[in-house]
Amino acid sequence: MGPLSARLLMQRGRPKSDRLGKIRSLDLSGMKLLSEHLDPKLLSRLKQLQELDLSNNQLETLPANLGLSHLRVLRCANNQLGDVTALCQFPQLEELSLEGNPFLTVTAHWEKFKAALSPEEAEKAQADFVRSAVRDVRYGPESLSEFTQWRVRMISEELVASGGIQVREADVPERPPKATAAREPRAKPVALKRPDDTPLSLSPNKRVCTSSSSAHVEGSDGSQPTLEPLHFLQCHSKNNSPRDLETQLWACAFEPAWEEGQAGATSQTVATCGGEAVCVIDCQTGIVLHKYKAPGEEFFSVAWTALTVVTQAGHKKRWSVLAAAGLRGLVRLLHVRAGFCCGVIRAHKKAIATLCFSPTHETHLFTASYDKRIILWDLGVPNHDYEFQASQLLTLDTASIPLRLCPVASCPDTYLLAGCEGGCCCWDVRLDQPQKRRVCEVEFVFSEGAEAAGRRVDGLAFVNEDVVASKGNSLGTICLWSWSQTWMGRGKQSTLAVVVLARLQWSPTKLAYFSLSTCPDEGIVLCGDEEGNVWVYDVRHILTQPPPRPAAPQAPTQILKWPQPWALGQMVTKTMVNTVVANPTFTYLTALTDSNIVAIWKRQ
Repeated sequence: MGPLSARLLMQRGRPKSDRLGKIRSLDLSGMKLLSEHLDPKLLSRLKQLQELDLSNNQLETLPANLGLSHLRVLRCANNQLGDVTALCQFPQLEELSLEGNPFLTVTAHWEKFKAALSPEEAEKAQADFVRSAVRDVRYGPESLSEFTQWRVRMISEELVASGGIQVREADVPERPPKATAAREPRAKPVALKRPDDTPLSLSPNKRVCTSSSSAHVEGSDGSQPTLEPLHFLQCHSKNNSPRDLETQLWACAFEPAWEEGQAGATSQTVATCGGEAVCVIDCQTGIVLHKYKAPGEEFFSVAWTALTVVTQAGHKKRWSVLAAAGLRGLVRLLHVRAGFCCGVIRAHKKAIATLCFSPTHETHLFTASYDKRIILWDLGVPNHDYEFQASQLLTLDTASIPLRLCPVASCPDTYLLAGCEGGCCCWDVRLDQPQKRRVCEVEFVFSEGAEAAGRRVDGLAFVNEDVVASKGNSLGTICLWSWSQTWMGRGKQSTLAVVVLARLQWSPTKLAYFSLSTCPDEGIVLCGDEEGNVWVYDVRHILTQPPPRPAAPQAPTQILKWPQPWALGQMVTKTMVNTVVANPTFTYLTALTDSNIVAIWKRQ
């Protein structure tokens, strides 16, 4: 490939135009470009360029004076970049892809360093390598900021200790935007810490591994599997500041292992959201594989799906897509493997509280908003340019703000449950019905009395195809109830009393918005609390036990206690665990806290 020409740029630019100044998106991928082919004088004429794809080339550096002041998306995957400090020239940059640039990693520096040593010098040269890495490895718009130096040092020490096993950078400092959107009122109520919950000063550690110290476990059955804390990460911090203990983390979801072809199987990859970032984490290593940031956004929910797409060569492949949404009412569709946002749906005028994909239709997505509406979208299948054309299928009106969504396990194409500020409601979501806008069909009542209806339900999940776990209607307990037995008594009623199977003893706190989750294959219910504990319930005996069932609330099988401060490098003394999610095999458990900590546990 020779130098670029204006004609070539117009051919590969979008929208089609005879003027470079009108091009907003430019694809220069796979052209065997060298650094010297990027002519600053030519590229600076792209005054309106917002997206630039330079992936799959042979670039070693980026020119420092490209003049692309409006660039928001830059893809440089699979090049030979060794220094990306030139990114500071793009003040509006929001999305960046750098996968496959081997010389950006500490690992590559280690290989180069080792190659220059004789075998007898290798052992005594470890300290020299760490100093060399901190001095020479350059990563990010601000070449060696204080955090980057610390992060490179930590990775280097890990690499030396592991004998050279590859370790990837977990966090990349991102240049803060010059201006952020005007702050809207917080869309999700925040449960405040008690006055005596004062955190200790935070060490510079962005990740602390504690796999050598067992979890403090309380429970009624000593034969239960041991869960040990594996990693504690602070990957959502504002400007990567180790002092940020305020960023709220709201939701996490494990990526289904679609390629394995096994029902219920999942990978060890989990997505977390909070603040302006969505992170994708490898639970085994604690490495943040990808980080997507949207300045001015506050993410409240994430959900995975897998789409079957047809490549330009005509081959079918499965492609994982992560949907993320929050304060701005936008749904962002993230191509996780490629590391960029490939679609945005302007779903609601107010904040989106939660998302949920249909378990039977891979392109159907429910969004629930503070505008008191739930909308069912069909994302469609993306084209060759990874573009979506979403369409709206249904609008479901709610009497109060919907907080949790849950398609009915035995008939997900027929009914949708939602836990709301005012209670638990159900809608008919069959697409063969004529009405495209629908009101709640049934509201569920959990106890007798005038105040039975209208109580917040902030936890909702199916334990199996029939049994539902819900939380919020009564203090200190989680309710297990039967969908089928409850629905049998419906008739024409608009209010139904649930058929309670059992109650699980939980924290007596009056604080709200602690989300519960389940592992249906394992018969497990999980929930965090205001003290940083994770309550684990094995309910398999309840699911198989015929009536009458015990009237007293069942105690948790285990309570995972928050590790002592010394185990976290003096990170925090107390913290609230507001979200807990485990993969279906109950191998990994991820907990999110109000102190900006992602905790990962592993079953031994």
